[in-house]
Amino acid sequence: MADHITIRKAEGTWSVRAGGAVLGESANALELVEGDYPSVIYFPRDDIAMAFLDRTEKSTHCPHKGDASYFSVVTKSTTLSDVVWSYETPKEGVARIKDHLAFYTNGDVTVEQI
Repeated sequence: MADHITIRKAEGTWSVRAGGAVLGESANALELVEGDYPSVIYFPRDDIAMAFLDRTEKSTHCPHKGDASYFSVVTKSTTLSDVVWSYETPKEGVARIKDHLAFYTNGDVTVEQI
């Protein structure tokens, strides 16, 4: 793992909401801290209502984590484009985030400890 990345079990239970819908809750979330960036909560896929997510064409590359795939959140009232990402085959040092999803908390999406 890159020296500036730490992954640990996130304390407590976490929820994610978007467009007025609860997308999931998890007591098994992971917290990833990378350098000076704000920490990111990664939710196990099994704890997220995947029916709200549509995979998009977007992808990005991180030299430390690998290639990220993106999803949009689709609710009754809106589509939030590319606000969810996942490392399908993360690099060995961050393998714990495989099968997890992270969310951009841009005002339309909230991630909070409950």
